[in-house]
Amino acid sequence: MSVLEAIILGIIQGLTEFLPVSSSGHLELGKVLLGIEATEDVTFTVVAHGATVLSTIVVFYSEILKLIKGAFQFRWNASTDYIAKLMVSALPVVFVGLFFKEQVESLFNSNVLLVGGMLLVTGTLLCFTYYSPKKTGEITYAKALLVGVSQAIAVLPGISRSGATIATSLLAGIDKQSAARFSFLMVLIPILGANAKDILDGGMAESSVGVLPLVIGFLAAFISGVVACKWMISIVVRGKLIYFAYYCFAAGTVAIIWRLVIS
Repeated sequence: MSVLEAIILGIIQGLTEFLPVSSSGHLELGKVLLGIEATEDVTFTVVAHGATVLSTIVVFYSEILKLIKGAFQFRWNASTDYIAKLMVSALPVVFVGLFFKEQVESLFNSNVLLVGGMLLVTGTLLCFTYYSPKKTGEITYAKALLVGVSQAIAVLPGISRSGATIATSLLAGIDKQSAARFSFLMVLIPILGANAKDILDGGMAESSVGVLPLVIGFLAAFISGVVACKWMISIVVRGKLIYFAYYCFAAGTVAIIWRLVIS
């Protein structure tokens, strides 16, 4: 992997992790266009996901610090209640990761047709949020689990994690600000866990990616991630997800046509 390829894929990961257009789907499309080998992508994905986790921590550092302080009071309060809901939301994707990891990984084989189809699904889901009644409900444990299920489904390449979780939250009646906040904080637990497991399992030991591309890719993903995270919060609050639905429809259609007609 060259430095230029690392920059491109890093920016793709950073932007699409937070924008509702599917980071996994766009990385798959990017791999196909750039000719990146799957073995290289495993290592780069771990590093890039670590960068977007750091982006989330930087953007929400004050709220994360507040949650940590509340947790160390060692009593049930608003912070421990919220952390518990985050943990509940992580259960479905942890289940998928533990019992269906190989099946999920088999989908990441530059399957452009699958990515295109799932982008159309993402676009449809975002359309539902635009036309659904606006509500101002709070996050309950049942809703946290429901949003967690949508996050687990979003392991499919082409299904946007942020798009699926935010859309599910809004459709469940959660207010916009809370939906965006919960969507971005809930990803910390599964991504940190998955990255730790990959490292402990030696998934990066035989990587052919050089140190410089990894560092540059990390920085590209981190910087673009910070920008995209802040931008996405504003987009959700202003109710502008419909524009990303149009993009997903267009990108999905192009991917399908490219796979069936051109390639």
